[in-house]
Amino acid sequence: MKILKIQTLRGPNYWSIRRNQLVVMRLDLEELADKPSNQIPKFYEGLVQVLPSLEEHYCSPGCRGGFLSRVKEGTMMGHIIEHIALELQTLAGMSVGFGRTRETATPGVYQVVIEYLDEQAGRYAARAAVRLCQSLVNTGNYSPEELEQDLKDLRELRADAALGPSTETIVKEAEARGIPWMPLNARAMIQLGYGVYHKRLQATLSDLSGILAVELACDKEGTKQILRDAGVPVPKGTVIHYLDELEEAIGDVGGYPIVIKPLDGNHGRGITININTWQEAEEAYDAASVASKTRSVIVERYYTGRDHRVLVINGKLVAVAERVPAHVVGDGKSTIAELIEKTNSDPNRGEGHDNVLTNIQLDRTSWQLLEKLGYNLETILPPGEICYLRATANLSTGGIAVDRTDEVHPENIWLFSRVAKIIGLDIAGIDVVTSDISQPLHQTGGVIVEVNAAPGFRMHVSPSQGLPRNVAAPVLDMLFPPGTPTRIPIIAITGTNGKTTTTRLISHIYRQTGKTVGYTTTDGIYINEFLVEKGDTTGPQSAQVILRDPTVEVAVLETARGGLLRSGQAFAQSDVGVVLNVAADHLGIGDIDTTEQLAHLKSVVAETVMPSGYAILNADDPLVSAMAKRVKANIAYFSMNPENELLKKHIRSGGLAAVYENGYLSIMKGDWTFRIEQAVNIPLTMGGKAAFMIANALAASLAAYAQGVSIDDVRKALATFQASVNQTPGRMNLFNLGSYHALIDYAHNPHSYQALGGFVRNWNSGMRIGVVGGPGDRRDEDFVMLGKLAAEIFDRIIIKEDNDTRGRSPGEAAGLITQGIKLEQRNCRYESILDETTAISTALDEAPEGSLVVVLPESISLAISLIEARRQQSSNGYSPVNSSINVEQSLKP
Repeated sequence: MKILKIQTLRGPNYWSIRRNQLVVMRLDLEELADKPSNQIPKFYEGLVQVLPSLEEHYCSPGCRGGFLSRVKEGTMMGHIIEHIALELQTLAGMSVGFGRTRETATPGVYQVVIEYLDEQAGRYAARAAVRLCQSLVNTGNYSPEELEQDLKDLRELRADAALGPSTETIVKEAEARGIPWMPLNARAMIQLGYGVYHKRLQATLSDLSGILAVELACDKEGTKQILRDAGVPVPKGTVIHYLDELEEAIGDVGGYPIVIKPLDGNHGRGITININTWQEAEEAYDAASVASKTRSVIVERYYTGRDHRVLVINGKLVAVAERVPAHVVGDGKSTIAELIEKTNSDPNRGEGHDNVLTNIQLDRTSWQLLEKLGYNLETILPPGEICYLRATANLSTGGIAVDRTDEVHPENIWLFSRVAKIIGLDIAGIDVVTSDISQPLHQTGGVIVEVNAAPGFRMHVSPSQGLPRNVAAPVLDMLFPPGTPTRIPIIAITGTNGKTTTTRLISHIYRQTGKTVGYTTTDGIYINEFLVEKGDTTGPQSAQVILRDPTVEVAVLETARGGLLRSGQAFAQSDVGVVLNVAADHLGIGDIDTTEQLAHLKSVVAETVMPSGYAILNADDPLVSAMAKRVKANIAYFSMNPENELLKKHIRSGGLAAVYENGYLSIMKGDWTFRIEQAVNIPLTMGGKAAFMIANALAASLAAYAQGVSIDDVRKALATFQASVNQTPGRMNLFNLGSYHALIDYAHNPHSYQALGGFVRNWNSGMRIGVVGGPGDRRDEDFVMLGKLAAEIFDRIIIKEDNDTRGRSPGEAAGLITQGIKLEQRNCRYESILDETTAISTALDEAPEGSLVVVLPESISLAISLIEARRQQSSNGYSPVNSSINVEQSLKP
């Protein structure tokens, strides 16, 4: 077997709308292509021995053991690999269950699709499943050591990619509320919401966390001083920088017992408590100095009592947890070492922050605590005796948390809220030492030890004892108060032809409303009139540029097939999804071999419209209109034919539609009609002669109107939007070069040739010259069809090739186009000039008076620059045609 390609999908996709995280592996079974599992000796037995847990896979039989029964009876290897890849992830703690396996048009080559929680782990699981199956085929077994290594690697990949418990808690709450989120590629930040409404988080630091408050919280001595000045009970302490200051500092705080800790430490590192001798103090100083970035050390009076972490969010107390230091409880027969091992075997414990609890690990303070008691690791503790192994109660050092939220005295609630406001933190973790949290601190002698920025949520979300608290909810209530929007309107556009023009027109319509519009096209990413990034930017990464931008109020996103296949859609839902048409293009690429498969892929845009939004569908295209059956949103149709039966039925039932009727672009619903404008008055339609541009304008107008844009704004936009270099580069750009005209259009497939032909045939003042070609990765039959269509449209044809032949030999594509021209047997001149620059220049040089030179370029910018160079040669000067009036005399009525 050979893995040909592995892709990672991160959004709604060809395989699933709901399951966004999928790995797609293209797998060549090679010698196993015609050999089902029941024909492979010892395969079934070996598989059951290696992964007996596959018994839980139901598969198509729908019962326990269903999948294994399929293996025993005989199933293909791609199907088996799918199930193994899912099971490996599940055994590594990532429970996944969705998979698909489909044979491609190439016999023996399969697409194996598996769900993942972490994408690196998903890709690893896919490769490991192939490796495991190959071993079973070759030897009948797969060693336990190799399996354990696979699972270990998968766990490590998951741990390395984990968001962290606090961030994950917030993300889950956001998902439950329907708030979109995405990771940012800097400082482990995430973004909640889109565009102008977005907020950023780094762990539990938010957009509202003031830098002065965070800096103050990191300065432990400064925090105490501010609180002391405000009358808040804090430990008596001082800061020292050198060991020879230690003795005086101990006296200043009132003598032993004391606490020594780093000035700017965290997670309990370098802290020693309950120090009672000079030797202990010296050792504690050294430990604190090493853990301090500034080498500065705090010496404090030690206060007895229980350690509590108080969480205050947006000025309100939301959770309190008592933190108990790492410890073991004697049973009268086990050594301390054995008790530690037993405690760490708890499945809730793990390394770092991956689990609810952290494994107990011994350090310097652990040995000191044991030494004070006269114990060592071989000591057997009496039944019920508690032996503390850490001086501090941090969960990160193996401590446990007990929820005390409901026990806090009202006066303490007031005090803790006040403390957070004094420091200025929106999210504050306040460390409190008191013997009884249910009594006021001033009665128990309790103190506020520290105030922490970016406090961890783990102890509150998953306490060892007591009620879990949803502490993420108040964070989101703070960032997005009830009624506050979290997402900007998203309009997604797809189709075989017309996407870029329609995207630009919708953006232009929205500009009339005064909104800042971000949009993506095949020629670049734009925010309003400014180009952000040049290039083909119709994939998910480009869409995310817009959705992350804090200035964007509306996102209009061209969504091409390539991005959907490679990565999935960049967003889970849109407000409007426009599907213009589906025709043969790019077939045979990415295992999309039929127009039906292409329609299924493009239907992702329609199916992901939120229920309150609109799917804008072409009623004249059966492949598009059929998508309505799978759409959960409102449906709105556009049509060039007012007699379209589907359209008429839809309107009669109260549905929304845009129709070209009696020369007008109109919006219809039920028994009313809004006429927007006559097509002849809309520059984009070339005086109403470019039918496909009328269709694009209908779709754009309907998309905007469905989102509440007024008819007046739509009308104003249509009147000021032109098929020009500035507004639609490479899309029906018509230039007046004095004695003849030139037209640049990006038509590159049969459907777009046919649409363009409808306009070119109306040119009757002279010869129609075509400079034609097509991308080299199209099928042979597509090139032949382009030749046939070119012969129908043009009087003279110059065949050129793209600089990037996409794997074809020079002249191969041109030869196929020539073949199509000959098959059509039209009386037209044709020749091959493979170099695009030479081909365009030849057509312009030899254009007769009154003729139309139509250039279908690979490089739009090159074609435009060549035509611009003709400006000085034209006695009438150079002027792009901006309205139908300029060409009216050259077009048939």
